Amino acid sequence: MIDTPASNASYITPAQLCIGLHIHLDLAWTEHPFSFSSFKIKSLDQIGTLQSLGLTRIRYTPSKSDGKPLQVPAGVAPEPPPAPPHDEDPLYQAKRARVERLVAQQARVAVCEREFLSSARAVKSINQNLFAKPERAREEAETLVQAIADSMLTESDIAINLMKDKTGGEEVYFHSLNVTLLSMMLAKELKAPREAIRLIGMGAMFHDVGKLDIPDRIVRKTDALTKPELSLLQQHCAYGVETGRKLGLPNEALMVIAQHHELMDGSGYPKGLKGGDSSMLARIVAIANTYDNLCNPVKPSQALTPHQALSLMYAQQRAKFDAAPLTTFVRCMGIYPPGTIVVLSNDCIGMVVSVNSSKPLKPTVLIYDPQLPREQAILVELESEPEVSISRALKPDQLPKPIYDYLSPRRRVTYYFDAESNRAAP
Repeated sequence: MIDTPASNASYITPAQLCIGLHIHLDLAWTEHPFSFSSFKIKSLDQIGTLQSLGLTRIRYTPSKSDGKPLQVPAGVAPEPPPAPPHDEDPLYQAKRARVERLVAQQARVAVCEREFLSSARAVKSINQNLFAKPERAREEAETLVQAIADSMLTESDIAINLMKDKTGGEEVYFHSLNVTLLSMMLAKELKAPREAIRLIGMGAMFHDVGKLDIPDRIVRKTDALTKPELSLLQQHCAYGVETGRKLGLPNEALMVIAQHHELMDGSGYPKGLKGGDSSMLARIVAIANTYDNLCNPVKPSQALTPHQALSLMYAQQRAKFDAAPLTTFVRCMGIYPPGTIVVLSNDCIGMVVSVNSSKPLKPTVLIYDPQLPREQAILVELESEPEVSISRALKPDQLPKPIYDYLSPRRRVTYYFDAESNRAAP
């Protein structure tokens, strides 16, 4: 069971504050200069700032504190130190800068969401034109992949962002888009040439196109497949190559469609290729495809959290994947990928919403704070909070209902990227 911030709490006067107490400020986030409303006191400067807030009492949690509050003789209420004007207070100045970064980040996320929706609709149009207008479908795919490449292939770091649940009813197209984005990102991080990144995008976009030739009752079946059903489902690689040829896809993209289920240890299909017998582009797509299938399986109850999926692939399935791309994928997604529920070292609970590929251990986290409405929730960039780190990951079903409802863990994990994530950096 996870304690909510109000549980197991007591109240003290500002004069009783001391280092080691875990306190919670019953103020709006903008009414105090600290990064978090709940934290453990670590310095005399923090005590001075807390005493200058003008509060008559402060909530603290004995079970999370390192000691007991100071004993103050009855009737003694020392005057709090005068607070410097907010314009001069370094803490408030830092808080204003943090708020400005937060506003800029929220604006970038809004742009990212619009681009994601546009891309999902483009994938929908591609699928609708596949058989009636194959040339148009290929051209639309080339346009989309080129647009993604043009945005992604910048000097900036790529930040992988978790997308909202309700994104316009294009869920059926999210798998193709997820695998395309993650494969292209991984190819970029592996320093692949621009043309190879474009080709991997085309192959990933159509990697499952052969499933359109398989009965939906098999593709969408949530119970275990029979041997004949599994054999038929595995034919989607060959069917996909046939469709890809009709679309006029280049040979490198056709290889991705044919081999995206081949694995390094020979346990994949359709040919059981081993080691380097499959194409490098297909080996990259195999990683992104496996990850997305683990997070978003046909049967939602079998879904792994992003953290679990990455841990499974790296700790238990490592022999199945090309070592260099897998290691790079883990670095890019972070030890705690977007969508992971985490407990921070200061006991705050949040959900990772964005990971910068160059700082995977310092993601951006949406913080649960019952003092703030969900739409005003704080996004904390752990890169700018050196004293705060992630302690552990949680499964969503471990959360009390108020926290679960606030963080809204995603029914489907979908991503898009922000290639200009460092433009707002100081």
